[in-house]
Amino acid sequence: MRVIVLGPQRRPTLDAVVRSLELSGPIATVTAGWQEREPDDAEFDALVGGRSANLRLHARWQDVLTRDPEYAAAELEHRAALRELQELHLVQLDGALRGLREVARYGGSRPPIRDAACADAEAVVRLVDERHLARVREAREAFEARWRPGERLAAAGHRTEVRHVLDAAAGLVVAGGHVGVLLHVLRLFAVGAAPVVIAWSAGAMALTERVLLFHDKAPHGPAHAEFLDAGLGWIPGCVLLPHARRRLRTDDTARMAELVGRAAPARCVVLDDGVRLDLGERGALPPGARTIGPDGRIGDLA
Repeated sequence: MRVIVLGPQRRPTLDAVVRSLELSGPIATVTAGWQEREPDDAEFDALVGGRSANLRLHARWQDVLTRDPEYAAAELEHRAALRELQELHLVQLDGALRGLREVARYGGSRPPIRDAACADAEAVVRLVDERHLARVREAREAFEARWRPGERLAAAGHRTEVRHVLDAAAGLVVAGGHVGVLLHVLRLFAVGAAPVVIAWSAGAMALTERVLLFHDKAPHGPAHAEFLDAGLGWIPGCVLLPHARRRLRTDDTARMAELVGRAAPARCVVLDDGVRLDLGERGALPPGARTIGPDGRIGDLA
């Protein structure tokens, strides 16, 4: 599988990327992150040369919920439980991050003692992140074991249709939007990889091992970056930060270094407008990829 990650597509570069790959045949697309606007993909279709085959995952999901009320009720409860998990995670995270920042601000006269305290506080933050992701995984696995969504009649037919489209496709393109919805429908319909996968924004985040939500410039003020869930794992070793300069205080090196510590050992990858990253084996980043270093500064990968 060849994976290409792009920067935000406000000024589309997808058309040039698709032309450069010389793909033959239809190109499967996912716009489910746009939710109700999923069918509004005329511009998207034009960018891939009029060869798109939209998997219509959001519409299929809604069809499943309509035709299988028992499953729909169970899924509604499951999603409510996940929201509660996320809210509790933020409560725990707030306390852990406040502790870390207070320790980091403490001057003191013995740096080794302060550094050891900082390391302990950082470990607490990482533990909060790790336990949250574990709880989410456990909840999802318990739900899937109990309800077996992919085997239920309403979903099974859609899975088969999706697989047929993918089998005939030369590539798969995943657009952005609501990353939680994207993750859910990609799993529900067992979307598999194509020989070439192109993704950006939330579409690329969903393909990583861990999905990190972040926004320092929200209208209500900075919010803690928070891990949402495991991703599909097609892009290992990276935490992707699309729109980073619009959403993060990248000039706050202490805050950026804190983010790097939480993401480790994965790299924090900045996806600016116009970026194209052709990933290598095991998600290896190409030279020139922009990442955030341990000192919180953005730099080019050598």
